[in-house]
Formats: sequence, structure tokens, C-alpha cells
Amino acid sequence: MAGSSKPRAADVLGRVTLVTGKEEFLRERTVTTVRDAVRLHDADAELAETRGSDLTMATLGELAAPSLFSSTRCVVVRALEDLPEESVAGLLGYAAAPVDDVALVLVHGGGAKGSGVLTKLRRLDPVVEVKVAELRPSEYPSFVANEIRGHGATLEQEAADLLVQAVGQDLRSLAAAADQLASDFHGQTLSVDVVKRYFGGRAEAKSFAVADAAFWGRRTVALEELRWALDGGTAPVLVTSAFAGGARGVARYKAAPRGMRDADLAREVGVPPWKLRTIRDQSRGWSDGGIARAIRAIAQADADIKGAASDSSYTLERLVLTVTGLRDPR
Repeated sequence: MAGSSKPRAADVLGRVTLVTGKEEFLRERTVTTVRDAVRLHDADAELAETRGSDLTMATLGELAAPSLFSSTRCVVVRALEDLPEESVAGLLGYAAAPVDDVALVLVHGGGAKGSGVLTKLRRLDPVVEVKVAELRPSEYPSFVANEIRGHGATLEQEAADLLVQAVGQDLRSLAAAADQLASDFHGQTLSVDVVKRYFGGRAEAKSFAVADAAFWGRRTVALEELRWALDGGTAPVLVTSAFAGGARGVARYKAAPRGMRDADLAREVGVPPWKLRTIRDQSRGWSDGGIARAIRAIAQADADIKGAASDSSYTLERLVLTVTGLRDPR
């Protein structure tokens, strides 16, 4: 099941699909593709689900047992990291010799908990692991481009960058946007103009526009963008998140070794190449002390919004005034 290819029934029946990683959307998508493969093979296949904390050999036996209607089953065990110690040996025994007509999916949410079980499972031949690591900021444009390609269309690089700006970094929202665009322009190459037509209004009022204007020191523009964003329904916490991302970008750029190629520097900073140009220009107005004070101000605003702040609009306006005031106007 490498890459974005969908598994066949032969890839999952009589095998164990181990799904690991923190990206919940991609974990769920993998579970869905396994279920779809089983159902395509046998429309009457039974679907069952449980959590790692509830798994015993007795419950696994019940879940994997054939029913009166079909011997084909897909069993999903979520939160494998919560598997009781007394159930480990039994699960490993089953995974070493799984039932032919059963597709077992084990979902681990990432992290160190339960890593010992993962190590043992990975050594078993019937176990196929699908890793779903969280995406780095520079990987989101490639994600949407692959999504649209999978739906039968293509996306220009700048259009992919713009779509991520407009929609944000929520994978569900990006996948839905890609599906919408590919459905309306099947077989075509999507340009920046197409993305602007569908999502440009959202892009203008998004939180990243507020942060970008603030880090440029454009106080009036930032305050206007902030009002448009809040009036358009943008959650205040997304604004502070955008500010945090902007501050990290400038700080990482200033700390990066000099003389790096742009592609390598973009990876070092953790942004796509198009964003690096903006950060390079923005950073010329920021001292190390100024960006450090900005980071503290952003953290305080974020805490206020998530805590007891009674007026999040005032908190964000104060943040804009603070950040724009910290930038050297030269």
C-alpha cells in the first residue's frame, strides 16, 4: 500500500495492516481504504471495530469469527497504544498467522506509548505498516497537488501554494477543496486564476494575511485584515497561530547558516520556497531581540484568548499594535 495507491483485497485479507502516526485524517483514510477493498471483494463482508484497551483474545476471536452471512470480515482496532500487557502475546500470536478471510487493521496514534508492541509487530511477515506522519509546512502544496491528481486533474505549483494559503493546513479541508476543484475541472490543469475564483475571497480574509501584514510592519493594513478576518468568521486562535508561524519563520531564517541554496534553506526554515522569499524580505526589519519580544507577545495573546480574555478582538488588535511596533521601520 505504498504511496497513494489503493489496496486490493489480496493486500489486506489474511494480513495485518498496521497504521502508525499522529495525522488523524491520514490514519482514518487508510482505515477507509482497507474497508473499501474488503467490501469491494465481498459486498456482504462484516465490519467490526474495538479499542486497544478492550482487546483480549476472546474479543479478537469474536470479532474475527465468521457470521451467518459472510466469512469475510474487516476488524479495526483503534488506540493500539492502550493495549493491555496481558493481551500482547495473544495479539502477536494472531498477527503471526492471521485468518485468511479477515483483514485486521491496527491503528496506533504515534508517540512512545506501546512502541514495544510496534517493534514486535513489524518483525512479522503478515504485518504491513502504513506510516502517516504529520506534514511539514513545505509539504502541504504537494499534498493538494497529489489529491487533485488522484481525482483526474492537475494543479500548477503556484496554484497549489495559493490553495494552501486560502484553505489553511487542515487536511480534511484541503482534501475537500481538491475534490471540489477536480470535480469541476476534470482532466484540466488548474491555474492560479481558477483557485482565486473559488477561494480568493477566503484568502483575503484569512489569518495569514493579518500576520504577514504585521510582520511587514504595515499596521493599518494588518488592522484592516484583522477586522475582515474576524467579521468573516475566522477563529481568533487561528490568528495567533498564524502569528506564531510567522515569528517562527523569521526566527528560523535569521538563525539558519548563511550561503545555503534556496531549496535547502526553505527546508531548514520549514516553509515552501515561495514563502521563503517573503520571510527573507520581512526578516530585514527584525532584530534578534525584536523577534524574541514578538514571540513572547504572541504567546501571551494566545494564552489570553484560550483563557480568560473577555474580548478576543481587543487582544488581537493589541497584538497587531505590539508586533508592528517591534519591527525596525528601516
